[in-house]
Amino acid sequence: QVQLVESGGGSVQAGGSLRLSCADSGRTFSSSAGGWFRQAPGEEREFVAAITSTGATFYADSVKGRFTISRDNAKNTVYLQMNSLKPEDTAVYYCALHLAGSLYYTGSYYRWGQGTQVTVSS
Repeated sequence: QVQLVESGGGSVQAGGSLRLSCADSGRTFSSSAGGWFRQAPGEEREFVAAITSTGATFYADSVKGRFTISRDNAKNTVYLQMNSLKPEDTAVYYCALHLAGSLYYTGSYYRWGQGTQVTVSS
């Protein structure tokens, strides 16, 4: 199964910014919702943000006002702009394509990226 390819992770100081990208080589991208999740060591994977095929956006309360999800269907790419980063944002970030069901639930997604590390130091 073709995977999603993520990029843009790295290490920043608190208050800094990063932009994650998620590129899809499949043919279903433009008709699918896309989501970002994150997983910190010892924690479960949690919802961060999602965007529908029509551009509606949804965010976890912990990132609302700081993160922005967007998509470029011409490039088959979903982005996550992360501003005002905090140490608690440190995690491996995963993008995924939605299949069915709640946008907030990992089980609703059927294709995943390999993950990209984001580290925020205080």
